[in-house]
Amino acid sequence: MFRSKIPLLLATTIIAGTVAPLTLRAEEEGRATWRLFIADHTQPTVRAIDLGSDKEIGRFELEGYAAMSLSDTGRTVFAIQGDQNVVHAIDTGIHLSDHGEHRDIEIKDPELLATIKGEKPGHVVAHGDDLAVFSDRGGSFYLLKESALQEGKVDPKPYNTTAPHHGVAVPMGKHLLVSVPNMEAPVREGELPPRLGLRVLDREGKQIGDVEQCTGLHGEATSARLVAFGCEEGVLVARPGGMDGPKFEMQNYGDTLPKGKVSTLLGGTSMQFFLGNYGEDKVVLIDPDDKKPYRLIDLPLRRIDFALDPARPHTAYILTEDGKLHLLDVVDGSIKRSLPVTEPYSKDGHWRDPRPRLAVAGDHIAVTDPRRGMVRMVDVETFKQDRTIDVEGQPFTIVAVGGSGAVH
Repeated sequence: MFRSKIPLLLATTIIAGTVAPLTLRAEEEGRATWRLFIADHTQPTVRAIDLGSDKEIGRFELEGYAAMSLSDTGRTVFAIQGDQNVVHAIDTGIHLSDHGEHRDIEIKDPELLATIKGEKPGHVVAHGDDLAVFSDRGGSFYLLKESALQEGKVDPKPYNTTAPHHGVAVPMGKHLLVSVPNMEAPVREGELPPRLGLRVLDREGKQIGDVEQCTGLHGEATSARLVAFGCEEGVLVARPGGMDGPKFEMQNYGDTLPKGKVSTLLGGTSMQFFLGNYGEDKVVLIDPDDKKPYRLIDLPLRRIDFALDPARPHTAYILTEDGKLHLLDVVDGSIKRSLPVTEPYSKDGHWRDPRPRLAVAGDHIAVTDPRRGMVRMVDVETFKQDRTIDVEGQPFTIVAVGGSGAVH
């Protein structure tokens, strides 16, 4: 059960809403800057939008349809184009650095950093300076350093994944957590095998211990020092274990939850918890340290997208297919507010059909509206739409990056 006494943890990331109070000397100027990076549904393009002016400040031509992810630092956006066997790394142009009693912010134009090749890249997972790019059909994943990418150096270190599969690799301290394919499962020609579990590698690629069962592994997230994975049996949680490698705990769904599974996970940044889907019309809050780790929440309709608010640890946002945005209190597990934002977008049809996506940008929730060619901006405090931003084409997947700091 989630409790208000869950201890607040010092957030280690400074992106997507984590804003620290500033103590500035007279000659320093405090500044808050936010940017949206938006991939188009029909055009191979990523656009950068400055939320100070709501104007496009950068446009990056891709090779195909792109999924989007963001590094822990907020310095790098990844446009993952699995069908085109490529990932484009884009410098967001925002760099926040800690200086004890305050943070500095450096702002420049966004720019293309590097192109990373691979056979159907599926996921880019960041953990600190480490970046793991998983190649579904290449039978490998690649480990890179974000700091090297920022200097224009692309020197990926390859690791074997035993066989091609749609999987994931997660850096965790001195170890790597890597999905394992089920090579005994029947698959049709051209398809990839399902996942059966997770193994631990050291940085030299040597396996440590046995494979940990996690049937149908899909979805991963990090919260504090924990990493969680969605499985058919439950949620598998990896905890730091020192030189012997991470320690695993399976949080079984048990008999109290209806039939279903978690396949998408988000991790809290200032509180240790996870938010996952549970089927299409439910979400589940997961406290790995509680004897009853799951709190199931029924939604009014099927979920289109959901996001956590890093600057407001108790808050998550969920968009349902009727076009309503809901504010979820993750402590008591209840929906506090709802707002009609877009027209209805059905979940029926192809999974890549254009539907809205969410990103939290400081004091606003950004909602893409592909049919209308715009991003709708909802004020977090009033929970009302206060403006829209016109975007060419069909704005689809989106990430937000920014924060506040001292400009010297």
